[in-house]
Amino acid sequence: DALQYLKLFDEELEGHTKKSKKSTRKAKKRRSMNAVKVLMICEDINKTLQQEEKIIVVIRLFEFIRGNGEIDLDELDFVLTVSESFNIETVEYKHIKALLIGLVNEIEDKAKVLIVDSNEQEPSSDPSSEENKIHHIYDRQINGSLNMLYLKSTNTFIFRYLGEDTLFLNSMNIIPERTYLFDDGAVIKSPKISPIYHSDVAGKFIHSLNKTGIVFRAKDIEFYFKNSTNGVQNFTFCEESGRLISIMGGSGVGKSTLLNVFNGTYKVQSGDISINGYDIYDDKDKLEGVIGFVPQDDLLIEELTVYQNLYYNAKLCFSNFNEEQIINSVNKVLSDLDLESTRDLTVGNALNKFISGGQRKRLNIALELIREPSILIVDEPTSGLSSMDSDMVMLLLKEQTLKGKLVLVNIHQPSSDIYKLFDRLLMLDKGGHPVYYGNPVEAISYFKTTANYVNADINECGECGHVNPEQPLEILEAKVVDEHGRFTKERKISTKEWYKYFKEKIEPARKDKCPEKKKLELPENFFKIPSGFKQFRIFTVRNILSKFTDKQYLLITFLEAPLLAVILGYFTKYISGTDIDPDAYVFAENVNLPAYIFMAVTVALFFGMTLSAEEIIKDRKILKREKFLNLSRTSYLNSKIIVLFIISAIQTLSFILVGNAILEVQGMTLTYWLVLFTTAAFANLLGLNISATFNSVVTIYITIPFILVPQLLFSGVIVDFTKLHKNFTTAKYVPVIGDIMTSRWAYEAIAVAQYKNNKYEKHFFKADMAKSGVVFKISYLIPELETRTNICLENIKNNKNTIQTDRYLKIIKNEIKELEKQTKKKFGFYDNFTKDKFPIIGDKLKNYLSNLTVYYNGILYKVKKINDKLFVDFVKEAGSKEAVFKIKNDYVNKRLSEVLENKADMSLLKEEDNRFIQMKDPIFKLPAENNGRAHFYAPVKKIFGLTVDTLWFNVIFIWFTTFIIYFMLIFDFFSKISKLTDKLKK
Repeated sequence: DALQYLKLFDEELEGHTKKSKKSTRKAKKRRSMNAVKVLMICEDINKTLQQEEKIIVVIRLFEFIRGNGEIDLDELDFVLTVSESFNIETVEYKHIKALLIGLVNEIEDKAKVLIVDSNEQEPSSDPSSEENKIHHIYDRQINGSLNMLYLKSTNTFIFRYLGEDTLFLNSMNIIPERTYLFDDGAVIKSPKISPIYHSDVAGKFIHSLNKTGIVFRAKDIEFYFKNSTNGVQNFTFCEESGRLISIMGGSGVGKSTLLNVFNGTYKVQSGDISINGYDIYDDKDKLEGVIGFVPQDDLLIEELTVYQNLYYNAKLCFSNFNEEQIINSVNKVLSDLDLESTRDLTVGNALNKFISGGQRKRLNIALELIREPSILIVDEPTSGLSSMDSDMVMLLLKEQTLKGKLVLVNIHQPSSDIYKLFDRLLMLDKGGHPVYYGNPVEAISYFKTTANYVNADINECGECGHVNPEQPLEILEAKVVDEHGRFTKERKISTKEWYKYFKEKIEPARKDKCPEKKKLELPENFFKIPSGFKQFRIFTVRNILSKFTDKQYLLITFLEAPLLAVILGYFTKYISGTDIDPDAYVFAENVNLPAYIFMAVTVALFFGMTLSAEEIIKDRKILKREKFLNLSRTSYLNSKIIVLFIISAIQTLSFILVGNAILEVQGMTLTYWLVLFTTAAFANLLGLNISATFNSVVTIYITIPFILVPQLLFSGVIVDFTKLHKNFTTAKYVPVIGDIMTSRWAYEAIAVAQYKNNKYEKHFFKADMAKSGVVFKISYLIPELETRTNICLENIKNNKNTIQTDRYLKIIKNEIKELEKQTKKKFGFYDNFTKDKFPIIGDKLKNYLSNLTVYYNGILYKVKKINDKLFVDFVKEAGSKEAVFKIKNDYVNKRLSEVLENKADMSLLKEEDNRFIQMKDPIFKLPAENNGRAHFYAPVKKIFGLTVDTLWFNVIFIWFTTFIIYFMLIFDFFSKISKLTDKLKK
């Protein structure tokens, strides 16, 4: 019987095993098919959900399979498959699993856990590592515990509540043992416990990740503008790393002013501002690079690409970095700010857009973020942006707080989502009065409660969780209604009352949380500005790149000079013709050469000024930022100057090469270029001064004619210096108003050099000068003295014209003294140059003048012999007389000779200060003064006992004046004068 039972058992077992294997195969097949379906579903989900949303899906799956109480291995495998398909890190999956099944202590990375409970003792952690420690918030009123987990991959927090209290997440009831997302701006509260804000929780994790944090402390600060009560009223502000602070309020309440106070631009009248105990005014050198400031205006160089803007900014911020480190820093910030796709796009301007408004704003922020400042202050980051771009920019700033930065933002009308991103809200009212400082969401309840609104405890929508960020401002500025139901200008609660509530209800609690001022270690900072010379090189390269990128600018800049030369040369090329060829051009007969020279000087002035007039004003916003970074203004200006000089050198050279070639001006290219380039360089510096002084481009271009027109009028070309108003002119030398005109020095330098240094005249100039002086004395001066002597004798004899006689006697006496010096032939009898005694020496004087005529005739004979010899030698050198005459026709311009020899003026000499002034042949007349002053077209200048050729003296003088206005530019002279004038007017 036993064997029979065993046989039956074996048969039953075999049949059961076959069925079991068959069902197992079916189950495996079913599981495989289900797994494929799951993977396909996950693949579709991956295309639509963000990572944070996929984590929520995994959490809900965990809660679903926990619904029956027990979790089997197949269910865990299923969730794991989904998690892997969602690309959730294995470590984070394990952390989520441990939190959801109530095994928080099994989480390996304890630093990712925070527990809120009523135990005063810290939760148990890894005793071997201080860093791997569970974060803890103690609240003696809470029943049970709140377990929170930080998910680094998405920078989010999830939590479960294990207890029996009634808690609320914002306005939503928290169900115990259910998992919730603790989002930006969220708060956990109940009537029993203190509110748990998202910022407080985030701060716990951020401070643990950043050993060296930031404590920004502004204690009892006050700032007022001069002669005004507006500014920032007394209050205390203290914040730490890892927080995003919003400063809000109506227009003109002082939000930007407060940011400028916080960044150290404006100095407070009372109170102190410190960072980790270091005063922002007294310890600027230690805090260098700690604060980053992004103003509302663009700080971009429009002609450069996104990459180039960041690259040259990095070069100016990291002196110790090598090229590879610079490039890595730029690439990193491009990646972090999602600007990689635009790296090679030109930034452009409002009319020529190449990148969007949001990308521009992110690039502006990137210019500061590349320095890794510990405190980032941003003025109006969302101004002018779309809602999508605004969200992107604000999320970017929020990310910076998660890296341990303190971010302060001045913002207008944020959306609900942006509003909830802020960890703290500081609200200002008119006159810079702070009226609220605390949690942004709680601000709504505070204002509603203070203004006695109904449902003051409701600060967000119970269904969607949205808040109304404009509500605090609406309550703040609420107006009284009159008996007709119309709003009046009177507020329900005045600014002073709101400020009083702030001082009574809010500030005491904030002050209690403000730590004492003590010096702490500052965060590591790689910011270091290069030396002045290195900055100069970087600025120069950046400047050249920005100009060469603008093709239109290059085309106009480098083509306008030769084109103007063509126009000017063509229309001033006077065709005089010859007996053989009436259409032949003869340089000597071109009557327009003086006009060409004058126009060339005018063009150089015009080019120089228009080239530089916008250089500084267009960079004014960038200069403010670079001043904030303590970059060298001198290096910046020098870089501008050197680039402008290079462009001006090319422009003037191209103008000369084309213009002189058309007019066949030979052998003077270097001379013309030297003078015109010097003139353009002066105009460059003058234009830069104008650009640094005025606040608008329109004002600059209105100002240019007021500078150029006097340069033309007082150049000595359009109006003869001797024909100006008698109060401003003298026949001895160029009047002062002409001496301060660069046009005069430039035109005179070219004209004199063209006359005396050309291939023909340079052989004869000295002899011609000697001949001119002798001829003037023989033909004009001595005859005039003889005439005046006779007139004086006749007047004395007839006892008439006493005044005329006295004047003539003084002139004769002075001229005889001068002739004595020149000839060393004494006359004497100076005591007899009176009306009573003059008749005694009259005949002797006539005889003396006759002897001088003979003496000068002898000199004239010698000079002519020298001149003849020079001509013979020149003929031998040239080969023939015809060759010499051809050289003269090719190099000596008759019209210019007439101008410089003053042949058009019938007054060959003039009376002035009891002397005769020679008006004939100014080109051959030596100057009377030894201080650099001289008559127009003087061949040389005398100064400090030295005789300097007019060309070189004039060029040196223009460079001297250029250096004067250079130093005015460096010291911002005209701008300071303008500001001083404005203050005096006020």
